[in-house]
Amino acid sequence: MPSFHHGSVEISYIDEGEGDPIVLVHGFASTKNVNWIYPGWVSALTKDGRRVVALDNRGHGESTKLYDPAQYSIAIMASDVLALMDHLKIARADMMGYSMGGRITAFIARHSGERQRSAILGGIGMGIIEGGGPGEDVARALEAPSLDDVTDPRGRTFRAFADQTHSDRKALAACLRGSRQLMSREDVAAIHGPVLIAVGTKDDVAGSAQRLGEIIAGSEVLDIPDRDHMRAVGDRVYKDGVLGFLGRRK
Repeated sequence: MPSFHHGSVEISYIDEGEGDPIVLVHGFASTKNVNWIYPGWVSALTKDGRRVVALDNRGHGESTKLYDPAQYSIAIMASDVLALMDHLKIARADMMGYSMGGRITAFIARHSGERQRSAILGGIGMGIIEGGGPGEDVARALEAPSLDDVTDPRGRTFRAFADQTHSDRKALAACLRGSRQLMSREDVAAIHGPVLIAVGTKDDVAGSAQRLGEIIAGSEVLDIPDRDHMRAVGDRVYKDGVLGFLGRRK
């Protein structure tokens, strides 16, 4: 996989296809492979005539692992995404983030909106303002000696996922503790441009997509039926909704 350095941090990425660029930003404890390649997103988007760029966020996948929570603020991780766009000489792109990646995408929409043609916020609703996602229980679960030592249900889910993906659990715990900054209602309301909010109807992590849609003027909301936070990622309704949104954005 290609990579580049943003300061001292090496960021692994993919760059496939031709056409209008779309940048994909994965969720917490995931990777570009797990979030975007294996569920068929890269294939679907390239077949739709798009250039697809996806990175491993710092602390994840093949990118540099860091163990200081201060190195994982949403602003810092957003700067990695923009640095990748600069590295690839992409001035503007559509951008889709899932869960934590949605937080990063929304941060860029608010503070560097000129770099986005549109923003797709997957797996994140009112949690971007009110919290409610993975917390300290999950960080402790990641640091536990084994999955058998974890009793918290949400902690067990994320710990099992981290074990399955062979992740650096210490780096993930630092990332979780450093990336939980929320956006204010006023900052979210200041987001402009085409926005799609896509959340599973059984997602108990993201918060309400409808309520977030009421705050972002002109945004569209896509319900992903009968899917929870983990299982919504590869859903056909999600893919079709995103492709339709991007087609209308042209």
